[in-house]
Amino acid sequence: MGAEAPFLTAVIARHPEATFNLAAYGVAYAFAILTEAPIIMLMSAANALVRDGHSFKRMRNFSRFLIAGATLLLVVMVIPPVFHLVMVDLIDLPARVAELTYGALWFLLPWPGAIGYRRFHHGVLIRAGHTRRVAYGTTVRVTTMASTAMLAYLLLPIPGAWVGAIALSVGVVVESTAVRLMAASTVRELLAQTKDPSHTPDPLTYREIVSFYYPLALTSLIGLAVQPMLTFFMGRSAYPVESLAVFPVVQGLSFLFRSVGLAYQDAVIALMGERHRHLPELSRFTLTLGLSASAMLALVAFTPLAHVWFQGVSGLTPHLAGFAVLPARVIAPLPAMTVLLSLQRGILVNVRRTRPITMATSIEVVGIALCFVILGWGFGVVGATAAFVAFVVGRFGANIFLTFRCRQTIATTAASAAIAA
Repeated sequence: MGAEAPFLTAVIARHPEATFNLAAYGVAYAFAILTEAPIIMLMSAANALVRDGHSFKRMRNFSRFLIAGATLLLVVMVIPPVFHLVMVDLIDLPARVAELTYGALWFLLPWPGAIGYRRFHHGVLIRAGHTRRVAYGTTVRVTTMASTAMLAYLLLPIPGAWVGAIALSVGVVVESTAVRLMAASTVRELLAQTKDPSHTPDPLTYREIVSFYYPLALTSLIGLAVQPMLTFFMGRSAYPVESLAVFPVVQGLSFLFRSVGLAYQDAVIALMGERHRHLPELSRFTLTLGLSASAMLALVAFTPLAHVWFQGVSGLTPHLAGFAVLPARVIAPLPAMTVLLSLQRGILVNVRRTRPITMATSIEVVGIALCFVILGWGFGVVGATAAFVAFVVGRFGANIFLTFRCRQTIATTAASAAIAA
């Protein structure tokens, strides 16, 4: 999935009006991601809660409710008065960028539903140990996305931002269909299983699902609000159009290396074991994975590979590439911090303590907002640079907070195990 954003921004950058289209694609994607917030944690929830046929049905019904709500949010966003209020009156997008963004959002309408549907089934597959099928589905998605983008680029006389949105939607719809087919046998096994043989808890209730999921959903909502918030900030900072244009390009490069950390959270949940039994092994792997991911991003950002990537691969003009290099260097530590965050979240989700995760995300977002306001508005730093410095500062705050909470959780679990022994 990490290849998705760099590929699409490279295609968009080769269309006419590349700066406007990159900016519009970044804005539309940010708001599509925001509407995805209520469903983004369905994978972790299904991974943690689905044990048998009863829990599967309860989580499936719950996921359908969330999917309908997330889709409705995006539908509301494309109502012309609402769109004008948010994008023009509030964010103050340039007229051409706003026009391109509006069309892109229409093409992204299938996005939240398809994402929610496949993330629920991803959680089911991960819980059953079928992680290869998740990878196969991602391969289907990226292949479909790339083929759609190239065909649209070659055959359709439409703006680049719209090509990117169409490719994203087609990719996730095809992937969600493929994942459901690959999960069919696992689902049949769950439905035939009336009770998890390794546990004898009371049947899962909707109240328990909501209690478990609410902090996770709030975490996603707060965290995914960052991109629209930064879009608003960059629109009122130094070099607003250039900042909005390079933001999705640098973000895509960052995600290419951060994606291993995002995937790691569900691996931690699945492999931690009872009472954090496998924490030492997972901690060692976290250190290796995090340092490796950040080192690879630094290799691109601090060497001539940066110009190769931004101009040769991403297709930016030398003028725009100049705005992208410094932000890329600033975020070099972010992949390692993301891997650490996934370990910390996995530790807490494993014992169903999700509220500290919400608190950490709140700290991160507040840190991002304050840092950007100080740098971007107070000192006049270029919007894109201020945004990515703020990302690192906010994530550092979240990591520090969760370090203390995880230590408390591990100590409590160890004490309980000693008492039980």
